[in-house]
Amino acid sequence: MRSATRVIAAGLVVALFTFSLFLIRSQSNSAPDFDRITSVQGLPEVVIEIPQGATGSQIASVLYDAGVVKSSQAFFRVAVGDPRSQKVAPGSHRLTLKISAAQALDQLLDPDRIPNLIRVSEGAWKSEVQKAFVDYGFTKSEVEKAFAQLKLPAGFSNSEGLIFPAQYSFPEGTSAQTAAQAMVDRFSDDPNGRKLLQGSKEFSAQKLLTIASIVQAESTDQDFSKVARVIYNRLKIGMPLQMDSTVHFIMQARGDIFLSTKSTMLNSPYNTYRKFGLPPGPISSPGSQAIKATLEPLEGDWLYFITVAPGDTRFTSSFDQFNTWKIEYTKNRKAGLFN
Repeated sequence: MRSATRVIAAGLVVALFTFSLFLIRSQSNSAPDFDRITSVQGLPEVVIEIPQGATGSQIASVLYDAGVVKSSQAFFRVAVGDPRSQKVAPGSHRLTLKISAAQALDQLLDPDRIPNLIRVSEGAWKSEVQKAFVDYGFTKSEVEKAFAQLKLPAGFSNSEGLIFPAQYSFPEGTSAQTAAQAMVDRFSDDPNGRKLLQGSKEFSAQKLLTIASIVQAESTDQDFSKVARVIYNRLKIGMPLQMDSTVHFIMQARGDIFLSTKSTMLNSPYNTYRKFGLPPGPISSPGSQAIKATLEPLEGDWLYFITVAPGDTRFTSSFDQFNTWKIEYTKNRKAGLFN
């Protein structure tokens, strides 16, 4: 039932914490704060509402007025010093009364304390987001219609990649159309996303998003900038990208890092083993850091990279070195290191 499983729009709707340096310094170090509570089980709670696009001061006021924190200044200090505060989602949150500012932030970020939550992970496919809508009570036809009627940024004809990774909590009765549109609108609210949509001298916004989606799917935060550089380097010399993630997108397959030779022969414009250049569009929803890495890649001559073991990704411009590492990777895979 819609009332029981109310849809929460997926898309980490970030509450904007824009504190000036003057404001930060002006906060007293003696701002009253409750002591941290070891266990909050069984203690009184309250459900608060964080407005869409709320600033740090607004969120602090909501917490103080509800009796969650002892002072808004205390929450200011914690929020300013913790980058996670950028990920506080608008909507309903269930919080314990009279807790420390640090605990309040922890609870605001706890998905179990956000009713009716749909989470869109970094690297999610549009098909996965649509399934989440259906799982939360919308009919398949409602979802298909909502996504078909989305208003997209200029230069885009498909919402794949534009559904910003996030978590949203929408009010009761929110339509599928409103929820889906909020996911796409959130993309341009992100500073890196907004910059990407402007395009560059060499690449359109659509192509930049395609690169960012591959960067997201192929690596982790620490290697985003290097993978982006590998993609640019290969494009520059006309070398096929040969990215496993684009084939996984065709197959809609997750979880297996091994890609068979047969899979690389699939006939699809997204198969970067057979087709030169970028695929025709994004393959997933990149997060802000993958987008930033795409816009600001590290300098380097790398043409190859391979994850030899979990947490050990190596980059080189030498094909011989790559093949040596590939032997090591194969040995580790067969030994079960990637299971």
